[in-house]
Amino acid sequence: MATLKYSRQREAIKNYLYGRTDHPTADMVYTAIREVYPNISLGTVYRNLTLLAKQGEISKISCGESSDRFDARTDAHYHFICEKCGQVYDLMDVDSGVIEQMARKNFDGEIYGHQLYFFGICSQCKENKEK
Repeated sequence: MATLKYSRQREAIKNYLYGRTDHPTADMVYTAIREVYPNISLGTVYRNLTLLAKQGEISKISCGESSDRFDARTDAHYHFICEKCGQVYDLMDVDSGVIEQMARKNFDGEIYGHQLYFFGICSQCKENKEK
C-alpha cells in the first residue's frame, strides 16, 4: 500500500488506540481526540480510522448491530463480544494457526487471513444477572 502523508490528527488517533485495551468505538475516539484537537470533525475521525484499518495499522471489529470497535493490536488474536453490554475483550491463548490450517486443508483457494468472534455474556454481566 502507498505511504500516507503524515497527519498529526491520524497520529493522535493511533496513539490513543495504542494506549487502550478496551476496543473503543469511533465516537469514543472522537471524544478523546477532541480534547487535543477541538476542531476535528467526527467525519475526519471515521475517515482516519477506516484508512488506518485498510493500511493494516489497526483492526476494525464489526460487532453486528452495535457500533464497530477499533483495536491497535493487529497480531492474530480473537475477540469476545458481550451481547448484553457490548464490550469487546481480547481472547488470549487461542491458537489461531490451528483454525487456519484446518481451513487451508479443506480449501483449494488461497487464504490470506481470517477473523473469528465469540459471542455471549461477559463475566460482569453474568454476575449482575445472577444477583
